[in-house]
Amino acid sequence: MTAYKLAEASDPRPASAPRSVLLADVVHDRMRRAISDGQYPDGARLPGENDLARQFEVSRPVIRAALKRLRAEGLVISRQGSGSFVAARGEPKTLAFQPVETIADLQRCYEFRLTIEPAAAAMAAIRRSEAQLAEISKFLALLRDATERRSHREDADFSFHLAITAASNNQYFETSMRALKDHIAVGMKFHGLSLQTVRGGLDHVLDEHTAIFDAIRLGQAEAARETMLRHVTGSRDRLFEGRLLDLSSR
Repeated sequence: MTAYKLAEASDPRPASAPRSVLLADVVHDRMRRAISDGQYPDGARLPGENDLARQFEVSRPVIRAALKRLRAEGLVISRQGSGSFVAARGEPKTLAFQPVETIADLQRCYEFRLTIEPAAAAMAAIRRSEAQLAEISKFLALLRDATERRSHREDADFSFHLAITAASNNQYFETSMRALKDHIAVGMKFHGLSLQTVRGGLDHVLDEHTAIFDAIRLGQAEAARETMLRHVTGSRDRLFEGRLLDLSSR
């Protein structure tokens, strides 16, 4: 693609709109047309943010805003560590979320988990099979082994939570958890590190996981919901040390 000078580009938005918003709209529109016209073929890797910023003669935040809109439209997908790619037309779109970039993102991730995971745990208590219960138990055993060695395994921690959403037998819960894997891993990593600095912290969290498992094993839906709610809330509060951000304007 040739470089575009956007400073003089016309835009139907009111003149009072922020300049960065106007430029992002123009970049978005021209990139969308370039994808539609085949200038960027299916599966092609897009130039990096710095290259696109030079190409369009705008700032990187403007490029990020334009790419965010293209992702929301399913035209572009992001692969962590690899960049942005044109989505292949005709292929099913996978659920994906923006990478965690700020503390506010991490807090929002916890908010979403608090919405879906207690409900998934309650459903798992009613719907789980013996094989699914054994899968949850397997990861609980890995967490117990790590705790005995005074360490925390975020991979086993995530797998425990994922197995519960699978046991809910509602694919929307499991798909959401899989899409959030990298986001949740960030919180679990920092949470695990913080637990090792608190006396009894690892044992307390193992007890929380065990209580969730026992409620699911016994078919106690409301107990499963409440124990999961307390666990995820406690994880968030321990990580943030009780100082949550005001997200109303972020």
